[in-house]
Amino acid sequence: MRALRAATAGATTFSFGSLMPRSRRPLTVEDLWALKRIGTPTLSPDGLTACAAVTAYDMEKNEGRTELWLFPTNGIRARRLTAGDKDSEPCWSPDGKWIAFAAKRKDDEEAQIYLIAPDGGEARRLTSVATGAFGLRWFPDGKRIAFISWVWPDLSTDQAQAKRQKERKEAKVKAHVSERSEYRFWDHWLTDGREPHVLAADVATGRARDLLAGTGIALQPWEPSSELYDISPDGRELALTVDLAPEPKMMHESDIVAVSIATSRHRTLTADSGFSDAHPRYSPDGHHIVWNSYNVKRSFNDQGRLTLFDRRGGTTRRLAPRLDRMTTRHAWAQDGASLFLLVEDRGRHGLYRLGLGDGLPTPIAAGGTIGGFVVSGDGTRIAFDRSTLSHPPALFAIQPDGSGERPIESRNRALLGRARLGETHEFSVKGWRGEPVQVWVTYPPNFDPKKKWPLLHSIHGGPHAAHTDGWHFRWNAQLFAGHGYVVVGVNYHGSSGFGQRFIETITGDYGTREAADVEAATDFLLRRGYIDRKRLVASGGSYGGYMAAYLNGNTDRYKAFVCHAGCYDWVSMMATDGYLFFAKELGAFHWDNPARVMKQSPHHYARRFKTPTLVIHGELDYRVPATQALQYYNTLRARGVAARLVYFPDENHWILKPQNSRLWYGEFFAWIKRYAPGGGARAARGAPRA
Repeated sequence: MRALRAATAGATTFSFGSLMPRSRRPLTVEDLWALKRIGTPTLSPDGLTACAAVTAYDMEKNEGRTELWLFPTNGIRARRLTAGDKDSEPCWSPDGKWIAFAAKRKDDEEAQIYLIAPDGGEARRLTSVATGAFGLRWFPDGKRIAFISWVWPDLSTDQAQAKRQKERKEAKVKAHVSERSEYRFWDHWLTDGREPHVLAADVATGRARDLLAGTGIALQPWEPSSELYDISPDGRELALTVDLAPEPKMMHESDIVAVSIATSRHRTLTADSGFSDAHPRYSPDGHHIVWNSYNVKRSFNDQGRLTLFDRRGGTTRRLAPRLDRMTTRHAWAQDGASLFLLVEDRGRHGLYRLGLGDGLPTPIAAGGTIGGFVVSGDGTRIAFDRSTLSHPPALFAIQPDGSGERPIESRNRALLGRARLGETHEFSVKGWRGEPVQVWVTYPPNFDPKKKWPLLHSIHGGPHAAHTDGWHFRWNAQLFAGHGYVVVGVNYHGSSGFGQRFIETITGDYGTREAADVEAATDFLLRRGYIDRKRLVASGGSYGGYMAAYLNGNTDRYKAFVCHAGCYDWVSMMATDGYLFFAKELGAFHWDNPARVMKQSPHHYARRFKTPTLVIHGELDYRVPATQALQYYNTLRARGVAARLVYFPDENHWILKPQNSRLWYGEFFAWIKRYAPGGGARAARGAPRA
């Protein structure tokens, strides 16, 4: 992994250069919601113009509006292309004449496919599919557009789909009835009998056909997107990510299935792979398919590997055998001899190029955090979106060899020019048993190392995720720092981006190593001399909320905790949509080994709770059911520990509405300031280390 580490090494975040004008004041919640949110772009075939969805929020109306904008890759002035409310997923046609996108406009019951010419004019609706359209992909000849729709597989016509949908909508009884093991996901139920199918719409007529009708197969139902399927260069075949079991489950091995578009005949390409295979991509010449393979039998949190399938010989081989990192968003180079892909490495997501015979990929564009990219049809340019801890997502263009990188939009320049941001530094700290862990630290904009400052831990969720050098709208380090806190993000044991062994270190022993790593970061920063040991606070969401509750039972050094959507009791967490993970992640179900599960459960340490805690949750959260918050809050009150509950009946695992977010941040800051006020105070003696 030396090549990857050399490409991403450094103590500070990626610089946006001219995109970062001189700033004046700390970032506010209103600023955060006034920022334009830029999506991953699509590129014209000649690489001269990018198109991306841009979302702008209105705090008072409590809603967002998403439009499509065109951004010339030479950096000249951008222009708005559409004026809809919910225009998304732009996708440029192979001949460059059209941009297809998904939108739900005033007469639409569900999102449909629209077409608009790049030079403007009115968009025309292409489809009128009762069950809606998303996950768009053009056929290579430009005559059809593939898309995903949730359909009832027992109904053969769109009219029948519309009739059943109307009946379900108008029914007086709204009960969910199921015998499935996994019957809901994140914030929605999976009990209405629908499946995500791939359909194709004729560009000339708008007529749509279900390409999976009668096949008995469907895309994985968890988060279906265009990443789960691809179209062969000759337009004759689909490659799909499919769960072939009679009942889909999140821990199942998925397969790659090839379907003839003309006949609907299908064959499984990965029947004997022994892996869970997903995200197929055809090579430009059609000779190969590449996909991700995950060894979920050994470890459900396997970061995966790349597999190359030879369509002529039917053989497979592993690509980049020396790469011990997760890869995503694969795209073929025009010559078919290499791939572009995103690699997560040590808190950054960079763009790399991998030759089919290479042991490791070569960096093309450095992270920050690159969210997505697209290669132009003629292979001359790549456009991508990238953020850092100091800048929200922005668009860039680069040549395929990594040269000529330039910013191609500046939608947030004026607002950022009014906001004074703090510096972010990266440290390596000796964590559990002296093993190194990465720590990101964001300082207040007016930071003076000769003063004493409060410390705020922002503990990431997952647990198999990471703090990256990227912008977070819900847990924004710059907003936290702007209130006078030194903000700390620890990539504790179990975090992604540091290799498979590091991911698995916490399996069967949640809490121990992660807490040691968080505490080690606190100790490290205390030794720097500028942290006030009487003003230490810790916060986190999801698994980070779990850690806030776990720390409450294992240390009293923090003056306050914030627990958002936190896992509190691993026994009652059996109500989660992902409960089947517990046997592997915790090492046992609670009925098989109660002592092992209890040791990892914050509620087991309730008698030790002393620290005031703000508990926040959303009713529509099915990953961490809302009763986890009520249990934790009730326990704190019964124990006589100061606590405050903030409960959102209209939010899920995340706080997504502007005014709810404003309240969330307001409650967050009011709580921690009550016990650990922000701002620097003159040190009593000695000059601390910088």
